[in-house]
Amino acid sequence: MHKARVPVIHQTDLFHPHNDPDDHWDLACQFALAHLGEIDLRGILLDYPVNPSYGDPSIQSVNQLNYLTNLAVPCGVGLANKVDSEAAIDRMLAENRGLSGVQMALDILARSEEKVAIHIVGASRDIAAAVRKSPELFREKCAALYLNAGASNPKSPMEYNVELDPFTYSQMFRLPCPVYWMPCFDMVAEPFAVGEFGTLYQFMQGDILPKLSPAMQNFFMYALSRTADNHWLSALHAPVKDTQMKFFGGGRRWMWCTGGFLHTAGLTVLKDGRIAPLGESPAEEVFRFEPVEMTCTPDGATDWRLSSQATNRYIFRVLDVKRYQTAMTTAMCELLRKLP
Repeated sequence: MHKARVPVIHQTDLFHPHNDPDDHWDLACQFALAHLGEIDLRGILLDYPVNPSYGDPSIQSVNQLNYLTNLAVPCGVGLANKVDSEAAIDRMLAENRGLSGVQMALDILARSEEKVAIHIVGASRDIAAAVRKSPELFREKCAALYLNAGASNPKSPMEYNVELDPFTYSQMFRLPCPVYWMPCFDMVAEPFAVGEFGTLYQFMQGDILPKLSPAMQNFFMYALSRTADNHWLSALHAPVKDTQMKFFGGGRRWMWCTGGFLHTAGLTVLKDGRIAPLGESPAEEVFRFEPVEMTCTPDGATDWRLSSQATNRYIFRVLDVKRYQTAMTTAMCELLRKLP
């Protein structure tokens, strides 16, 4: 008998033209897990652009992956304004403007017979607004929150996803459900480096793109080229351009969120890059979540320590810093190769 699929909401700062195309790689991973029956992807919650130079929310990317996988995952756009207090959230809710994404998340929770896992890979404001609007629904229906933001070192400069909305980021640690904190870095500093309590890894796009189906190659070419052409569907069926593959294959991509996606599905990554069921080979796993005691101030400053007791709060920990990056790249490649 196939295991029960966890319902999932994926929140993302996915734009076209992109701000950072790691979000397109993340979206493809979530659709791959849904396509394989590992998760039940219920909705995509798209950030409102916080900068005039950003593109619009990339609804076309969601449509492309729905088309390729024969899924029908809905998407909604979140709130436009940064908030710094519960009163500010209340004002936005009272104005009843730009709440399509917030309401979509609440509807998914309300209609689901099973508890729903939520992944935040962008700003936290839309989930904070949803919690503020219906806290009892989160107590009853939220299985877990995976929070991809912040840095594990309290002395680190503020990480980008926290800077988007520090107050609502801090509110995520008050949720009445398990919170899996996935700090993007140990320390926000150049050059980026793999750390014990940071999710960051990197790969060369040319190590993965040639191994994907032509349609998926075109999915990434459409995103990476930042094209103004709105023919997102026919773009999937066009001949793959060798010049684009060569150019974008030479680009380096930084990734953060893959481990949490797999963990939700009851999966992990082994030192040799294989994706395996959680707990099957614990000595070979390259990451795990550790219980922590922690606090977070309204301005987004965190303080934490590992705990020997169950706390309902967890931190992402790299178990093999030397092998983590290669293992995660291999695992993601194998996952994406299974997309049509």
